[in-house]
Amino acid sequence: MTALIELTLPDMNCGHCVATITRVLTEQDPEARIEPDLTTKRVRFTTQLNEASLRSLLDDEGFTPA
Repeated sequence: MTALIELTLPDMNCGHCVATITRVLTEQDPEARIEPDLTTKRVRFTTQLNEASLRSLLDDEGFTPA
C-alpha cells in the first residue's frame, strides 16, 4: 500500500542532500517518489514504506526528522 508521508528534515539544505535521500529511499522502494522543498526543509514522500521505517532509514543517513 502506498502512503503519503510528509516530514521536516532540518539537516537537508542542498541538492546533494536531496540526491542522497532519493538514492537511499529508492534503494528500499524503487517506486518511491519525493517532493523536496529546500526552503521549508519539508519533504513529501510517496512510498510503500511505513513512517517508522522511513524515519529510521533517514536517521541512519544523518537526516533526523523533526
